[in-house]
Amino acid sequence: MPVDNEIAGKLALITGASGGIGAACARDLFANGAALALTYSSNKASVDQLIEELKPGANGRKLTAHKADMLYDEIRAEHGQGPDILVANAGYGKRTSDILDIDIEEWDYTINVNLRASFILTKLAVAHMKEKNWGRIIYISSIAAGGTSINGCHYSASKAGVQGLSKNLAIKLAKNGITCNDVAPAMITGTGMIPDEEFLRGTPGDVKNIPVGRAGTTQECANVVTMLAKTGYMTGQSILISGGLK
Repeated sequence: MPVDNEIAGKLALITGASGGIGAACARDLFANGAALALTYSSNKASVDQLIEELKPGANGRKLTAHKADMLYDEIRAEHGQGPDILVANAGYGKRTSDILDIDIEEWDYTINVNLRASFILTKLAVAHMKEKNWGRIIYISSIAAGGTSINGCHYSASKAGVQGLSKNLAIKLAKNGITCNDVAPAMITGTGMIPDEEFLRGTPGDVKNIPVGRAGTTQECANVVTMLAKTGYMTGQSILISGGLK
């Protein structure tokens, strides 16, 4: 069987691309030849700015922006196909640790954004990937899936669910040329959840507790996402990017 790990010319759908890890993934996959469909929840201006930044190097590749709740019909209309690469990055996390402070509405919203949306996106993407017998599904999970978190149990549960989704689908979809993996970041600055290292002071993620002595960068997450997109022999894996935190 021939090996096809080429992502140049492939269409990458990246959710939550208005900043942070999503924007870094967009830049890196674009640098490796992918066309982009980028989603946002409310910050369209940031996605438009990112597209304008990348346009000079497009060389005929399409770069499009889509509001999250209407993206699939638009993507097919503008690109003429579904995504070959799905980076399910959009997420939500509120720094609430005590279970008594987490109401049902907050639980439901966190599960819906982090887990339910990942399932829906995957279900919509897989049909095209099966037709092509090629696909890369990459979820952005979290170290919190294993329990370690500056957020509460609702966030950990949502991210553990994402990892379970990925591992199950990796087995089910391997025969279709589709890989499923997740990237589990911890203490990544430059994101909506963790703007800088000062934000981590006094928490379990304080830089003084990180073995490498610093927080991670969004580009380091993007490096791993691109590697997974270009490595068809890796599936069912969760890659922890944590600077040595467990």
